[in-house]
Amino acid sequence: MKILVTGGAGYIGSITTRKLIEEGHNVVVFDNLSTGHKENVFCKLVVGDLLNPEDIKTGLKNEHFDAVIHFAGKALARESMQKPSDYLNNNINGGINLLEYMRINGISNIVFSSTCAIYGFSNKLPVSENEDKLPVSIYGESKLIFEKILSWYDQIYKIKNVCLRYFNAAGASLDYSIGEMHSNETHIIPLAIEKAIRGDPFSLFGSNYPTSDGTCVRDYIHVEDLAIAHIKAINYLRKNNESNCFNLGTGKGYSNLQILKAIEDISHLKIDIEYKEKRVGDPPIIYANNSKASDILKFRPQYSDLDTIIKTAWNWHKKSLSVY
Repeated sequence: MKILVTGGAGYIGSITTRKLIEEGHNVVVFDNLSTGHKENVFCKLVVGDLLNPEDIKTGLKNEHFDAVIHFAGKALARESMQKPSDYLNNNINGGINLLEYMRINGISNIVFSSTCAIYGFSNKLPVSENEDKLPVSIYGESKLIFEKILSWYDQIYKIKNVCLRYFNAAGASLDYSIGEMHSNETHIIPLAIEKAIRGDPFSLFGSNYPTSDGTCVRDYIHVEDLAIAHIKAINYLRKNNESNCFNLGTGKGYSNLQILKAIEDISHLKIDIEYKEKRVGDPPIIYANNSKASDILKFRPQYSDLDTIIKTAWNWHKKSLSVY
């Protein structure tokens, strides 16, 4: 197939793109490089912004795609509360421009990079696809709105979609060549590794949650597993021609302290933990019910054990920061 990957120069997008190429697909990446890195792109790269329809029209002129994987968008929940208009504009209007390009050019399949943030703080565990959608951030709200827009484009234009609701993407590529790199890092694994390498204290928010060790518990899924899930979603659309949504997680969680200890064990470095007050709104525990993805997509995470997640992340950071 010939596949358009928006945001294909980013963390998850670039690893997915490489796996698509390995499986024999013809891939074109469309990315504005605001957070992506062109050195991570191993196919044709069109630099453009989804907020500018002319960029899409001109950059993708004479291309004919069988499907789209849509990663492009802003993805930091806390930042979205500081810059709500940026998130709503990018994640909704940019997505609409993409759908209009698909409509005009007769492309009828799209896999959307969604998020578990659409559920908010679910009281039911594990979280299934049918739980209430009550986002607590502009980021989560923007993803939920776009899922609804996708549903309307299916109803009106028969553009079929699969929405993949990630829990916590983590780790680096298995060859340690691509990893998580944000200019304003907020995710615990890359942030804690960087702090450990530099010898800086790591702030841990909350130590008296109702969990086994008092720290928050989250469901982490390896980025290589996410890439595999996107390919399965594309194949599902081509075979079944019907829209659907799937949680992508492991069905269990690790606490913040478990994460930090695993980093210490693998890196042989000490993390200087500074305990801080709880952050408002952080749920104690959240993890996925992943049975639907397992049953329908036949997707079962292969690389999402904690050892593989931390080892790949550590080796990528060690190399990228040129410490050793």
